[in-house]
Formats: sequence, structure tokens, C-alpha cells
Amino acid sequence: MYFKYLLTCIVLFSITANSQIVEEKKNFRAADSLLKESSFSVHRDNYFLTGVPVNEAITRNSADVKYQISFKLRLTSKPWVGGFFPYLMYTQKAFWDIYANSKPFSEINFNPGFAVVRPFYLKGGRLTYGTISLEHESNGRDSIYSRTWNMLAFSLKSQVSPRWTVGIRGWIPLVDKEDNPELTKYVGYGEASATYQIQPGRWSADILFRKGSGLINYGSLQTQVNWKPFKHENYYLTLQWFVGYTESLIDYQEHKSMVRLGFTIKPENMGIF
Repeated sequence: MYFKYLLTCIVLFSITANSQIVEEKKNFRAADSLLKESSFSVHRDNYFLTGVPVNEAITRNSADVKYQISFKLRLTSKPWVGGFFPYLMYTQKAFWDIYANSKPFSEINFNPGFAVVRPFYLKGGRLTYGTISLEHESNGRDSIYSRTWNMLAFSLKSQVSPRWTVGIRGWIPLVDKEDNPELTKYVGYGEASATYQIQPGRWSADILFRKGSGLINYGSLQTQVNWKPFKHENYYLTLQWFVGYTESLIDYQEHKSMVRLGFTIKPENMGIF
């Protein structure tokens, strides 16, 4: 069943060997795009958002805070064989029922991983990162509350124009525990993302679409608008809407629709995926 997904990922990465698509003479400059940022840097968005549900009654128990901490560490300043740079990554996403009486954390998801990143330029000078990663995601709990899976992922992310950055990512689930029946049906086998600079340096919009394994069911959509109040500071006011499944692992079979508002710190550059 996984063969067709593996074949798709191999095809995506094969473009790096196609001289009609890749501008080989710009490989050194592409590597500089990774080296110009600190070896320890922001990976995915770091945010602190509070919000309410759209598809159910708003109560002290349904409103919450969601926050994410995400960073990466580039292990070397020189590429490995094939022009790949090695990275360690870590992302932690938490859901805090801050408005409930005892203010408990309803869920914390942990996502460590290792990745190798190959920077290159597509024809037309479009900076692109090809990434292979091995990742683990779980909620650190046991018994019937345990949620965990692993993935071998392949991604391409490209700055296709001064305002547009797009990405596509596919993965092969390596573990689907009995504690997580049909988990892959909800997390799916891939996702697509895009960022548009509405007003470069001030306003931007992001979209992330994850496809579940069903024809029209499952999956998720997350969109957000970001405004940078101070041009030379790297934080934003963010309005985010999530609809679909697997926003958190504990409730992966539950459909959610949440609108949230808060602060976001973004990667200074394009981000590896």
C-alpha cells in the first residue's frame, strides 16, 4: 500500500538530477541560504494563541489556549555527500484549558526528528529545499490515552516568486499501534502548504492542507493571517482558523473547528518544510 507513496516521493526528488529543471551553477548560493541563519534557529512557527470553537457552544471547557515551541539545530556548516545538510528538530504543541476551573493541559504532543536538507535553485532562480526526515510524534501518555506514530517523510519547499512560497510533503507511516486504530486514515499520507506575502514585511497569509486517506473525508485545513506590528521585529499578531481532524493526537477521530488569535514568531527565512 505504501509503494505508490514512496514512488511519488522518489519522483519528486528526482528533479534535482534533471538538468532541464535545476540550475546547478547556483548550488553554492543555495547552500548560503541555510548558512546565513544561526545553526540554532526557529523551525516551524512558534505561537501562543487563544480561541473558541466554531461548530459547538462556547463554554469555559470548549475555549482554550494552543501554543507551539519549535526549533532546529544544523549539525554542520559543510554539507554531507550529495550536498545535504543534517538537522536535529523538535516541535512541541500543547492545548491548555486555561478557562476551565482547574486550568489543566488537555494534551501535549512531542515531535522530535532528524532531517537532511538539500538546497538548490530551480530554473528562474527559485530557491528550493528538498528534505528527507525521520520523525516521531506522540503525546507521552500510556494505556488507552497513548497516541504515537513514526514517519519517514519527503518534502519540497520552493520560493516560486517574491511573494509566494509553496511546499509539498509526503510520508510513510512506520508504526500504527493497536492503541491508535485507523490513525493513518486521519493523518493521511501528505500535506501541501503555501505562504503569500500580502504586504512584504508586514502582512502575510498561510495555508496548510493535510489530506486524509479517505476520498473526501478526514484531513484538515489550517489558514492564518499574520501582521507584523514592528517592521524590524520577528513577531506577528496572528488570526488562525483550523478545521478538520488531528489538530491534537488525543482526539484524532474528532472533527474540530477552532478560531484563535495570538502571537507568532516565524522562521526568519523560508524554513526547511
